[in-house]
Amino acid sequence: MSEYKQLAWQGLWKNNPGLVQLLGLCPLLAVTSTVTNALGLGVATMLVLIASNTTVSLIRKWVAKEIRIPVFVMVIASFVTCIQLLMNAYTYGLYQNLGIFIPLIVTNCIIIGRAEAFAARNSVKPAAFDGLMMGLGFGLVLVAVGAIRELLGNGSLFYGIELLLGEWSSFLYVQIVDFDEHFLVAILPPGAFLVMGFIIALKNVIDSKAKAKQASAEPLSDSTQSA
Repeated sequence: MSEYKQLAWQGLWKNNPGLVQLLGLCPLLAVTSTVTNALGLGVATMLVLIASNTTVSLIRKWVAKEIRIPVFVMVIASFVTCIQLLMNAYTYGLYQNLGIFIPLIVTNCIIIGRAEAFAARNSVKPAAFDGLMMGLGFGLVLVAVGAIRELLGNGSLFYGIELLLGEWSSFLYVQIVDFDEHFLVAILPPGAFLVMGFIIALKNVIDSKAKAKQASAEPLSDSTQSA
């Protein structure tokens, strides 16, 4: 498997920051009441990951080891501030919905972790691609949790999408089920924990079945080679 395929596999599945590393759970569970909120925070986090990984890789040879963490945090904070100002200017409604969780991207362990563990040890292209895949993996988990919670809680998908993409995107909103009474647990914090737990359990089941299938195939290949 090539380097970039391995990075994609790590970020999207094997070492997914949301499902495996269990990082960034506070914003993941707090803002995923709708797909729109989840998508907005996911895109913001991914952009910060790409930009910070690229910058850290560029400056890694000129930063002393003793001060690398403060420097990395300053780099990340600068990009988060840029994203925050852009969202405030162009997606103000979504900016209000996400609230404190936009500036809190600075403290997201995914970003500082990738800067320290990967970007500071690799060249620009792999570092940027790692940021893209880790951000995309985290964003997909956000959207999956948001979609399930919004569907169970309100019977809809993409409620308020125009806050992120503009008025033209309002046609994406779909009311799939009309509930007489909303399933409030799904859109409250306990619902986020339950949905996240089921998604992690599903991933573990898939991984277990894949390992079992691989283990059963290995003796067959060994016997074929010996014959």
